Amino acid sequence: MSTNVTKSTKSRKTSAAKTKAAAGKAAKPRSKARAKPKKEAPKTEPETLLGDDHFSGLAPGKEPTKTKGGQPAFFSCWDIHAYYGESYIVQGVSFDVREGEIVALLGRNGAGKTSTLRAITRVDDPALRHGEIWLDHKPLHQMKAHQASRVGIGLVPEDRRIIQGLTVEENLKLAQIAPPIGWSIDRIYDLFPRLGERRSQEGTTLSGGEQQMLAIGRTLARDVKLLLLDEPYEGLAPVIVQEIEKTLEQIKTLGITTIIVEQNAIAALHLADRAIILDMGQVVFDGTAQEVLDNADLRQQYLAI
Repeated sequence: MSTNVTKSTKSRKTSAAKTKAAAGKAAKPRSKARAKPKKEAPKTEPETLLGDDHFSGLAPGKEPTKTKGGQPAFFSCWDIHAYYGESYIVQGVSFDVREGEIVALLGRNGAGKTSTLRAITRVDDPALRHGEIWLDHKPLHQMKAHQASRVGIGLVPEDRRIIQGLTVEENLKLAQIAPPIGWSIDRIYDLFPRLGERRSQEGTTLSGGEQQMLAIGRTLARDVKLLLLDEPYEGLAPVIVQEIEKTLEQIKTLGITTIIVEQNAIAALHLADRAIILDMGQVVFDGTAQEVLDNADLRQQYLAI
């Protein structure tokens, strides 16, 4: 009886081992048929963020707009993305400007207007991580701010940045300390007679409107190909705004290519040939200034006017 129990136990162990081995063999093919990992959803940010020294070829996104003759525009932004630290501000902006054209860059507060201007001037903040910027066939995206200035970028900043302790004339002469030199001092005084009258007065003691004239004149003292005006009417009395408007009309007749950022959208639209509207760092409208003036719904939606 003991022998029979032993044989029965061995038989059960052998049967269990065979079952386990069979199960192992059956399980092996299944391990090969694993499901493929799902592809991640496309990112809203550019897949490759290029450093300042690694721009080459056409940026992805919009193709550059060309003139009827097939040549690129005088100035073009192609799919530019810019950041303040990790804050994603300029999100794929593309537009072009013809030579001699005035473009109003509009949008609500925080839409990315000033950040776009700063990216064009190539200052360190915001940092341009992707895209291309061209002025008269020169790649601004490969340049630093001082290099962009030398090839014709001229910014009139919102805060004017008149140098304390220098007279009106010294502020103008300082702008011409290195080439390329633009307008003569006398020509600037012809455009702004009031500056000529106050040439020996310290620049920071001028009125707000006079300081704005000095800021514009100082920029024109350089050889400017693209004039960037950031909020030129900001903080000025209505009578002074009208005076600055007359000056900008004169600049327009001289054919200076200009981009103007201005919260007083109606005033900017009356001056401009074209309008570009930004919203959340992206272009939502690119057309004539008259189209915006004629479209009340568009103005209400993106400009609240």
